[in-house]
Amino acid sequence: MFIGHFALGFAAKRAAPRLSLVTLFAAAQLADLMWPLLVAVGVEQVRIAPGITAFTPLDFVSYPYSHSLLMLCIWGVLFGLLCAFTTGDRRAFIVVAALVVSHWLLDWITHRPDMPLYPGGAKLGLGLWNSVAATITVETVMFAAGVWIYARITRPRDSIGRNALPAFAGFLLVAYLAAGIGPPPPSINAVVVTGTAGAAVILLWAWWLDRHRSAVPS
Repeated sequence: MFIGHFALGFAAKRAAPRLSLVTLFAAAQLADLMWPLLVAVGVEQVRIAPGITAFTPLDFVSYPYSHSLLMLCIWGVLFGLLCAFTTGDRRAFIVVAALVVSHWLLDWITHRPDMPLYPGGAKLGLGLWNSVAATITVETVMFAAGVWIYARITRPRDSIGRNALPAFAGFLLVAYLAAGIGPPPPSINAVVVTGTAGAAVILLWAWWLDRHRSAVPS
């Protein structure tokens, strides 16, 4: 998934209003933040194989440390403890850890059977990516719901907070559709560079947006 992960990040603001949106996004996307770096240094492997699924040409050969269920549970606990310690909010641990682990669950739905349970273990996947229409429908509905929840639980502090949210949501949606219907990437280096640069832009934008919105008191 892509915007499905961000959907959960947006929606999680309701459960942890004291956490910045950038933290929620980083938790939901932690696997994909680590993955390009591990591919770049040769620890994990991916290849370009057009047609391997209808939605993406990427064949995720090996990514046991960034995407296995066991490792995401470990990363989730560590990231959750860090957030709880820095914020003093016990709920931060539960929300952040759950977001990190949710990455495996959402990818299990979309990926072909390449999602490892643990390094060297069995690989699972329901294969939603075999249908472009179904993939786009499921993720778009999830994304719309997540943005709606975030918009309801926060309010703009100024014009930036009012205008940046639809602009940010539109950017993510266009980027998602372009990746899904566009041509295959030219090389693995391009995948690594665009993945890293894109993640940096999204996280910075999420941080900037959330600074201009306030959580609505419950």
